[in-house]
Amino acid sequence: MRPRLPIRRILFLRPFRPPNGPRPFTQNTLTSRPQLPFLSPSSRRQTARFLTTERKQWIKNEFWLAGKYTAVLWVGSGLLLVLAFGVQQEWLDRKFPSPSEWSWVTRKDFRSAKWNEDHEGPNEGLVDWARAGEAYRRLLRRLEDPNIDGAGLEDQEDGGILVAGIGKTGFDISKKPEPWRRGYYEILMGAARAAEHLDDWVRDKTRNIAFPANVVIGPSNPNPRPVPPRAASAPREEDCEPAFEGPETYYMRVLTTNGFTEKQRVDAALAYGAWLEFKKTPETALEMYKWALDIATSSSTSSKPIVNTTTGILDPTAGIPSSNVLSAVTALATHHAVHSDLSTALPIFLSILRARKSLPEQPVTMHSTLNPDEEMPGFWKGAMNIVHTLMVPPPYPPPPDDGTTPPTRSPKERCEEAGIMTYIGEILYASKQTKTSREDGLAWTREAVDVAEEQLRKKGVDREGKTTCKECLQVGLANWKTMVSQMAKEEKETNSQRGGGWLGFGGESQKDVAGRWEREEQVIVERQRRAQDILAAPSPAPPSSSYLRV
Repeated sequence: MRPRLPIRRILFLRPFRPPNGPRPFTQNTLTSRPQLPFLSPSSRRQTARFLTTERKQWIKNEFWLAGKYTAVLWVGSGLLLVLAFGVQQEWLDRKFPSPSEWSWVTRKDFRSAKWNEDHEGPNEGLVDWARAGEAYRRLLRRLEDPNIDGAGLEDQEDGGILVAGIGKTGFDISKKPEPWRRGYYEILMGAARAAEHLDDWVRDKTRNIAFPANVVIGPSNPNPRPVPPRAASAPREEDCEPAFEGPETYYMRVLTTNGFTEKQRVDAALAYGAWLEFKKTPETALEMYKWALDIATSSSTSSKPIVNTTTGILDPTAGIPSSNVLSAVTALATHHAVHSDLSTALPIFLSILRARKSLPEQPVTMHSTLNPDEEMPGFWKGAMNIVHTLMVPPPYPPPPDDGTTPPTRSPKERCEEAGIMTYIGEILYASKQTKTSREDGLAWTREAVDVAEEQLRKKGVDREGKTTCKECLQVGLANWKTMVSQMAKEEKETNSQRGGGWLGFGGESQKDVAGRWEREEQVIVERQRRAQDILAAPSPAPPSSSYLRV
């Protein structure tokens, strides 16, 4: 039997490790193994595509939406502007109606010119007369152009008549429709008003800008006024010319045009006379008033002259005067009164007052007895009226009275009577410095104030009548206060000169007692306070200070 060999156990020198674990020499090395990108497949970066098919489609959609929204925004804004312009023109057409015989551009320019001159609109208290004058001048060119709106105009003579310093006389417009003629008259009178306000303005030919003459730099104006802030620089005298024609150019066009009514010609003559008064030429103004009186009496059918051409007094036996005659004679009497010819003015005013009191009364109808201030239509009727107003174009107003017939004693005419009373009272107070004459003048003034306030407080008075009554009431209250203040001052001076009472007693007690005219002063203050609810303070328009292109 063989002997057993002893079994030897061989010990492993290296410890067991997980099959997938790192090897010890890779962890215990002192220096790290270099990590190169191309040796490590997992460390390679993949390059991304920024403009993919989906991104291209998204960008296209975004551009399409941006273009669509932009187009919608611009088209919507344009439509809103067109809508606003249409609404504005519709409103202006109702506020300033124009003849339908004119072209659309002429009617639009006419409405814009009237709106620019409107004192109650957005330019209240400030009228840009340079722009208004250029608008009226452009309208005249359109209406007198046979290729635009002037078809059918004829010269009164071959080639027309030229007057020195005036220019060409008026056309023969008798064949044109009445609305066309009335609109043409309004444009001529508007141009005349603009010419009055631009009488001392010049135009810089190099820049086509209008300036007042007092800012021009030149030898004729050694001390020019500075221009307002943010305005164009002052022009030089050698570059300037008159900014507008003289007012006489347009007034004479009205007076020499064949086709205007008698009232239109009389009103133009009276306006021209007032302008001549402003220019300190009373002799020429008197001749113009006489011309207006000749025009007014040309249609009289009375067998006797209704006005004495020498004295200007109305003849009560020649019949009732027309509206034009009353207006012309009143302007003539006012001219004499302004130039201190009171002995001539007073008889004329008395004859005018006598003629006005003999006018026929206004006929009373059922409609005239209604109170328009208290009439309230029903809901449906009011709604239908609004719809009808919006859908139907406004008609051109009917022609006004031509002034060849006597007026009736309407509230407006009664306020005209009050105005004549005010003139008479002022003349009586100023003509004779006697106590009786001055008290008579005060009495006439008090009655004028009472009549004007009574008519103004009546219901149903139209806008023109209210305007006349307010002007008369304002003037009457101012005259009344001035007269009584002067009388009260003289009364105080008289009482102070008399001193105290008999033997020096009672002087202090007499000073504390108010005199007759001082008490009437208090009455006037109360009347003025009471009239404030019906009397609006006037806001005169100052001259334009803007320099705009013409």
